[in-house]
Amino acid sequence: MQFADINGINIHYQLIGGPAGAPVLVFANALGTDFRIWRDVVIRLAGDFPIITYDLRGQGLSDIGTSPYSMDDHVDDLIGLLDLLAVRNAVICGLSAGGVVAQGVYARRPDLVHALVLCCTAHKIGTADSWNGRIAAVEANGIASILDDVMQKWFTPEFRQPGNAEHAGYRNMVARQPVAGYVGTCAAIRDADLTQSSARIAVPTLCVAGDQDGSTPPETVLGLARLVPDARYELIKGAGHMPCIEQPDHLTAMIRAFLQEVDAA
Repeated sequence: MQFADINGINIHYQLIGGPAGAPVLVFANALGTDFRIWRDVVIRLAGDFPIITYDLRGQGLSDIGTSPYSMDDHVDDLIGLLDLLAVRNAVICGLSAGGVVAQGVYARRPDLVHALVLCCTAHKIGTADSWNGRIAAVEANGIASILDDVMQKWFTPEFRQPGNAEHAGYRNMVARQPVAGYVGTCAAIRDADLTQSSARIAVPTLCVAGDQDGSTPPETVLGLARLVPDARYELIKGAGHMPCIEQPDHLTAMIRAFLQEVDAA
């Protein structure tokens, strides 16, 4: 395991080497998860690109720090990690909250970003009322109290079939996240609005939606694709909010095709 002190927070990350000169793929995870959600994509790309995965503060094995957070806290953490690892040609692949972080890194430090893959995310996610309601529920009754609703929005009915050990495992992942880290990131997402800065993104951008996503539905992701100049929009069938889990072959193929186009351009 690899750890680094970034902005006074111990950040858990993984660096997988790859060919010199290839863009570095950086994977940022969703609220209530850790970097293991990317495993089935990473193993399909390892060897062809250098790869960085990491746990957002307050999640996985990274420190909780002082909660609640701002989105700037998460953005500063990733910028600090990229600076520490001397990365200047990152393709940041962010899912949900991780996609907001990716947009924030570009807004702050475009010199670090080669391209963006924004998966099941938006420039602004949800409303203050919806996030405040979730924060109140979790603080009162724990993450387990909202799990059924979260899983229904995240995964297709097929994936949620009784007896699917993978579904049970991801329920455990979410349930075992620290409450302070979870609600801290809820607050960061609640207060984040990247509408203006994302309208100025000037690197190749792929926006990916799951056709059965109940958290950031396809029309939400399409709205982001229309906001970002010249962004490409792709829809994955048979996927909810976590295509990296439900459809890793399809998502990986999209990323490869996108990077080939970026390289050719």
